[in-house]
Amino acid sequence: MTPMTTAERRGYHQICDASGAMMVIACDQRGGMRTLLATAPEEQAKITNETLGDTKCDITRYLASKAGCVLVDPICAVPGLVDNDILPRDTALLIGIDASGWDSSPEGYRISKMVDGIDARKVRELGATGGKIMVYLRMDTPAANVQNLETLRRSIEDFAAEDLLLVVEFLTYQLDGESKEEYESKIPSLIVEGSRACLELGSKVLKIPYPGTEEACAEVTKIAGDVPWAVLSAGVDHKTFLGQVEAAMKNGASGVIAGRSLWKDCISLDRNATKEKLSTIAVSRLGDIQAIVRRYRGAEGVAA
Repeated sequence: MTPMTTAERRGYHQICDASGAMMVIACDQRGGMRTLLATAPEEQAKITNETLGDTKCDITRYLASKAGCVLVDPICAVPGLVDNDILPRDTALLIGIDASGWDSSPEGYRISKMVDGIDARKVRELGATGGKIMVYLRMDTPAANVQNLETLRRSIEDFAAEDLLLVVEFLTYQLDGESKEEYESKIPSLIVEGSRACLELGSKVLKIPYPGTEEACAEVTKIAGDVPWAVLSAGVDHKTFLGQVEAAMKNGASGVIAGRSLWKDCISLDRNATKEKLSTIAVSRLGDIQAIVRRYRGAEGVAA
């Protein structure tokens, strides 16, 4: 595995909490956030980037400030979070470089897209602690991954040249003609092998979906070695995510990067209602997650 440089390790420490565990609030969604703010496509289309930015500011102010780090996009949220003095000085900032949605190949494979003009140097210029990239992988179908793995390789090299922390995320997906049951039976192996592919390209921090079983979590930890990994929430309900966090932390995960499970039913176009729900419901959920993480990390832990 590729060890972190001193600068990367410093960035990693900053996205962790006092226990040494990653504790990041993800709100880099754009299209997905629009679907939560409005149900009808025509209403979603009317939601501006400015409105999304306001929502991300509220999530940062009421939720991320209690977590230690926020993950946002470079379209709606920055530089406003910094320039408007919304981001607390002791809250780290990750910026996602992946674009919303995906392209499709003739075979129906998902092709990951990156935001135009956003590279490691630009992420640094925006005042971030580090970057995040997400690619789609189906490791049981090599042809589906060629372009996405190349995109990932280039980004890893770019951030390494800039000596800036990069968190690597991948998602799996159901193929055309594949049943739900067939796909779900493959999830543990897809997550384990996807993690392996990212590690082989030089990833130094992983953000991955719940691997499906405790055994798969342990396998990810085994192949990752000294590379820390965090489990993402993927929008599951709070109770389900707590069980996933418990299983992941019990089997070697280094923390949590959570988004929709915390705030998906707390945001609306009524900012006063959003603020009320974020400060009560979402903060309470975050406390539940933190209690699990700290039980496994220990109050006096230090970051890896």
